[in-house]
Amino acid sequence: MNPESEHDTKAPATTGDGPLPAARSGSSSHLLPLAIGALAFLAMAGGLDALYWLRYEREAILGGEVWRVLTGHLAHMGWAHLVVNLGGLLLIWLIFSRMLGTARWALVFGCCALGVSLGLLLFHPDLRWYVGMSGVLHGMFVAGAVAGIHAGYRAEWLLLGFLALKLGWEQVQGAMPGTEDFVGGLVIVDAHLYGALTGLAVILALIALDRRGAQPRDSA
Repeated sequence: MNPESEHDTKAPATTGDGPLPAARSGSSSHLLPLAIGALAFLAMAGGLDALYWLRYEREAILGGEVWRVLTGHLAHMGWAHLVVNLGGLLLIWLIFSRMLGTARWALVFGCCALGVSLGLLLFHPDLRWYVGMSGVLHGMFVAGAVAGIHAGYRAEWLLLGFLALKLGWEQVQGAMPGTEDFVGGLVIVDAHLYGALTGLAVILALIALDRRGAQPRDSA
């Protein structure tokens, strides 16, 4: 995933809803992407043994190896695949990190990993195994962009539009040209869609919770 748009650096407009609390405080640290990157690097360095033990594998998950619904997104087909995904993670973090706190970003990451795996389990019974972080990254991108829009930024509408066009292209034409050759394997484009939809659902739920918490309560 390689989104390439500049972020609006102007202060967000003041709105009645206001930005998410983390967008105001800028409280996100860099520990989360560093931890994700380190785990993905260790998984790659572990070679084929780690790949076979960590990857999303349908029959193994249905047989009780449920950790694979998460760890499959930390495993990769090769170093080029890993570099592309870590580059995407870095870019997302540079653009959107201040929009949510670290705990919420961790929630988005985990929910998107589960959402992608669940989508593959439900709708792709013929897919035996899967690795990679790109589906989760699409979800993080959507969550960050929607959080930015809620905070009053405008450039995020353009970023969301580009991503929607990319997802639409993939659903009609398949993977972006050259992607499969570069990463060294088949790109499951539906994973990107499942990740994006999950990221959207999570961020909308968080915004709804914040709005509910901000509503004044009637005095007894």
